[in-house]
Amino acid sequence: MNDAGRQAILRAAWRAFARQPYSAVTLRGIAADAGVSASLIVKHFGGKDQLFDVVADFSGAGELLVAAPNESLGRHAVLTLIRWRRQNDSDLLVRVVFAAGDGDERARMRNQFREQVVQAFADRLDGDDSELRAELIVAHLLGLGAMIALQKTGPAATTDPELVADLYGPALQQLVDQSGQQSH
Repeated sequence: MNDAGRQAILRAAWRAFARQPYSAVTLRGIAADAGVSASLIVKHFGGKDQLFDVVADFSGAGELLVAAPNESLGRHAVLTLIRWRRQNDSDLLVRVVFAAGDGDERARMRNQFREQVVQAFADRLDGDDSELRAELIVAHLLGLGAMIALQKTGPAATTDPELVADLYGPALQQLVDQSGQQSH
């Protein structure tokens, strides 16, 4: 299966799991939305549980976003988010918004997001407030990702990523550098 087919299946799965309870999602429905056969999904992903596990896995996103020295982590995270979106026509993080609401599967996705993305940032930060700062960094990235996803032809989505990182990165970098400093 080519990468476009894989991405089509994953996008269809994200939509299906976001809109319906887990028990109502079917591989046939995902396949129809993706324009592939259900047997192709089974061949490449296994069953519904395995496909959900792929959709709920944020480990790669966490690793990519923190793959820079702390001195440039804010800028790196912004550039990574934007470049991933442009290269893959998908977002690293925004799918977690689908996990809002009730259901064990949604709670599982939220927990994995917390463990694999938020904790990846928290582990890099110093200070007693590292978990709070990590959540705020990820909130910034979610906001940027959501804006780009909603406004596909807007300035945040079309401007040179370097310029966006110059403007947006310092807010994240301040949270990286804060290391327990309190200003009241």
